[in-house]
This record gives sequence, C-alpha cells and structure tokens, in this order.
Amino acid sequence: MISLTKIKKLPDAPGVYLFKNSSGKILYVGKATSLRDRVRSYLANDISETRGQLIVQMIDLAKKIDFIETDSVLEALILEANLIKKHQPPHNTKDKDDKSFNHVVISNEKFPRVFLARGREIEFSYSDSALYKAIYGPFPYGGSLRDAMKIIRRIFPYRDNRCIPAEELPAGKIPRPCFNSQIGLCPGVCTGKVSANEYAKTIRHLMLFFEGNKKKLLATLEREMKTYARNQEFEKAAKTRRTVFALKHIQDVALMYRDKGPGMSSLRTRIEAYDIAHLAGSSTVGVMTVVSEGVTEPAEYRMFRIRENTQGDDLRAISEVLKRRFTHSEWPQPTILVIDGGLTHLQHAEKILQEIGVSVKVVSVVKDASHKPKDVLGESEVVEKNKAGILLANNEAHRFALKYHKKLRNQNFLD
Repeated sequence: MISLTKIKKLPDAPGVYLFKNSSGKILYVGKATSLRDRVRSYLANDISETRGQLIVQMIDLAKKIDFIETDSVLEALILEANLIKKHQPPHNTKDKDDKSFNHVVISNEKFPRVFLARGREIEFSYSDSALYKAIYGPFPYGGSLRDAMKIIRRIFPYRDNRCIPAEELPAGKIPRPCFNSQIGLCPGVCTGKVSANEYAKTIRHLMLFFEGNKKKLLATLEREMKTYARNQEFEKAAKTRRTVFALKHIQDVALMYRDKGPGMSSLRTRIEAYDIAHLAGSSTVGVMTVVSEGVTEPAEYRMFRIRENTQGDDLRAISEVLKRRFTHSEWPQPTILVIDGGLTHLQHAEKILQEIGVSVKVVSVVKDASHKPKDVLGESEVVEKNKAGILLANNEAHRFALKYHKKLRNQNFLD
C-alpha cells in the first residue's frame, strides 16, 4: 500500500496519477485538481463505502504511484482519457462497461461535426472509418466531459449535429445562423461565413489539443499568427492571438467544481428556468435557461416551439416543454427547476415531473402587476440558499422567451 509520506511529496497542482503494482503494471489512472489531496483521499476510512470493493482491491495491490502534472484540470481530463485508452488499466475498465463510456467524435466531412457519443453508439453507428476523422476517449465522467467541451468550444468554435452547412441547403433557401453561431460557439458554417479551409484549420487545432500536443499546437498558432500579420490579415491575426492567450490561461473553474475525491459531494448547482411566451395564444414558444454556480450558461439555453394548440394555456404549454426536455437524457440533470407563476404553476410542474418519473426540486417565481418578482415559492431551505440564482435564471428565461417569441412572430408574419 502507498505510504502517506510518499503522498505528501505529491504537488498541490492539477494532473494525472497512476497507481502501479509491484511489477510496475498500471492498475488505475485518475485525474485531479490537486494531486496531493486526491491521492490522499484514497486512504480515507470509508473508501469501501464511497468507491466500492474494486478500488479497495486496487489500493491493496498498489505499491507505487506516478504522476504527470498538467497546466490545467482540462488538460488533466484529456490526458486521463488518453492514458486509459493506451494502457487499459484493469481497475478503470472493470469499474464500468467501456461501451457506456463517453467519447468525442469528429466526423469525416467537408465541414466536420464535433459531438459526444457513447462507445456502443460508435461501435454500431460509426464502424466505417470513412464516417469519422477522429474519436477521443474513453472519458469516464460524462458531466466533466460536457463541462470540458463548453470550455474547448469557446476556444475552438465548431459545428455540431444541429448546424447545417449553407452549401447543403436546398436551392433558394436563405442560410440562417444556428443558435450557437449567434453566441459565438459555431464559426458560421451555417451561413457560409467560414471557408472549408479555414474551418479545417480549427479542426486540426482541436485534434492536436485532444491528442495532448499543446506545445505543438501553440507553436502552430504562433506561426499562423505571424503569417496573418505578414499578409496584413490583422483581424485573423488578432483572433489567433486571442486563441493563444486562451490556451495559456485556460479558465476551467467549472471542472474544479466537478472534480471531487471519494466521499466528497459535488459543489455545483444547476438551476433550470422555464417560461412561455405567446400573443393571444398564437406563436407560442417555451424556453429553458441555465444558471450554474451563479453564472449563466447561454450555450445550454434551449428553445421549444410549442407543437400542441394550447390556445394560450400556459400550463399545457409548460407540460409539453417539460416532457420534451426530459426526453434528452444526454443533457445534464438540473438541481433546481424554476417555473414562472404562482402556486398553481408550481403544483402543475411537480405533477408533470412525477408523471414522467423525474425527481427534482421545483420552485416558482411570483410576479407583481409590473412583472417584477415579489415572491419565490418552494422549499424554504432551497429558496433561501439559491435565491439569487433562481431569480437570475427566471429573468433570463423571461428575456429569452420574449426574444424567441418575437423572432417567431416576425417569421410567421413574413411567411
């Protein structure tokens, strides 16, 4: 078993740790915000309860621990996946069916899509290598990977499954920016704003990052930046300079919240707020907004065009939105769900969630005649602890619903 003295010598820094047996075989690979604190947590008295017998057996067999320090938790997460794939440590792969692990997939197209898929989906849907350019993983923890992709996408905007390239649209159809293009997370594949060559550069950069070649990636970007400046393409040079800065100063606070040792609970709170907007029952829309740890997450906002003829009935509309939202098991689950309205709306939302088998705390925001919040209904402890985030999410939902409704109403008028 690893001694406490050896653990104390580990750095208080992010990285990856490798438990090895007496012959040097890797038993387990893990990532950490603090290598010292994480590895020390494996000596906790309740390790069998918090991590199970497989990890207890691994600790008994472990005689040595190695580590690789990284510049950020994000890079530790990627390195962890690469090492698991390379070494297939028995106490990682036995811990969970590898077909259920998450992977990052880059499709093999003129404008490649970047998306997440489980091992079983890749096996059956992407067995033909002509369909994909690269697959990275396995990533053991889906929540951490989703947070990581948000960070990465801000650095390297990419096309996802919902973005249709402008050149693939039917003749005569006007290209429209996808939602992610509007908030800067898609480079504009849907509008023709970015060429295939420029987009291919972004994909190459992304692949270098997932392969753990940050040093080579930075050198490539520095070289491209100088070329842009020499050719007087100053806007591209400035954009590349911002990318270099972002890579050197990765903001991965969300991953630090996610990162937890055995026996430690997650610190993150995900608040989802819902609102309905319509004009005398027409052009009815619903929206979902997200606030995590007091910060809005615009990339996770969702719009729902109400399919049922609700005739201005907000309760029926919110029923449809909630039922559609919870068909998406790939979306992170909320800690708190916020409804706009009074006690009737709160009870109705709780009833719908009970019907579809979802257990989550529900609160509702009551408005005055000026549509200003005057009360928040729900469990008092939940409300008191999260009131600021609840009101922020509710305000965002109201704003976002009006914006989407106005856009839909204008489209219907033009049609």
